[in-house]
Amino acid sequence: MTKKGKPTPPTKDNGVLSVVQRKDESADAAMARCMLEPETQAGLTIRQWQNPTLPESLGINETIAELKAQSKALKANSMDRAEAMLLSQAQTLESLFHLLATRAQRQEYLTQFEANLKLALKAQNQCRMTLETLSNIKNPPVVYAKQANIANGPQQINNGLPSTHTAENQNQQNQLLTVNHGETLDGGTTGETIGGDQAMEALEKQHRAANR
Repeated sequence: MTKKGKPTPPTKDNGVLSVVQRKDESADAAMARCMLEPETQAGLTIRQWQNPTLPESLGINETIAELKAQSKALKANSMDRAEAMLLSQAQTLESLFHLLATRAQRQEYLTQFEANLKLALKAQNQCRMTLETLSNIKNPPVVYAKQANIANGPQQINNGLPSTHTAENQNQQNQLLTVNHGETLDGGTTGETIGGDQAMEALEKQHRAANR
């Protein structure tokens, strides 16, 4: 029985990964599915880089279970964990910047001074990018997209008022239609053309008579 006020000791798993076999699933398939899960990969990596100050009894299965709980919260559109993570990383990078900048100032030789100062500025830049990412999560940028009309072959697009060039072409076409279909034949013009032919015949007769 656990006494009140004392924390429950962590379960020791000796680093043995627990694999739950689903129904109609072979043991090999269950092992492959478990090993390829992102939470399992992350849990194994965390254990490899585990801080020596942490207790050795920190279980791999408990670590994976916590990572799965975080993934479940993220799927429910909860960004609290991601925001806290980014803020903590930015603060760590800020501390690293000051540490390296102070170390650079203490260097006697130029090569060591430049090496530490370059690392300090890299940490500062990473801190800025982390805070920028956090800002985009808290306040997503607004994207304004214009309409794009794309089609294969000829296409007529009317987005608002017609252009001046299009209006002029339409007016010219209307004027041509009015002339071609609205005008009637002028009998007087035809008579003038016939009269002109008779005058030419008279001149030809006079020319022939003069040549005889």
